[in-house]
Amino acid sequence: MKKKTKKKIVTAKNKAGVTPLGDRVLIKPLGLEEGMVTSFGIVLPDSAKEKPEQGKVIAVGPGRRNDKGEYVPMGVKVGDRVYFKKPWDEPIKIDSIEYYVVSESDITLVQNQ
Repeated sequence: MKKKTKKKIVTAKNKAGVTPLGDRVLIKPLGLEEGMVTSFGIVLPDSAKEKPEQGKVIAVGPGRRNDKGEYVPMGVKVGDRVYFKKPWDEPIKIDSIEYYVVSESDITLVQNQ
């Protein structure tokens, strides 16, 4: 008789000190020093930002569950630079730093490094 074992989901510690649930991803939007300057050195004001937003993945949840109750692996990992749809919710602040919590399905692109 085989004994069933549950797979343990490992979550990494992050600077924000939080772990998103399900298929949620914690993203730090890129600021002026990290992407709001054109290749010619022109600084873009907030009003000139194009959608979707850019950000860096800070924390990743364990993933969503399929019909069998198993976790589906996430397509992004901590440290990825991503483009995402700006959520309707206001950003959350942790230690005076703004973050967005978005579903993995709201991430449109992962930038190749």
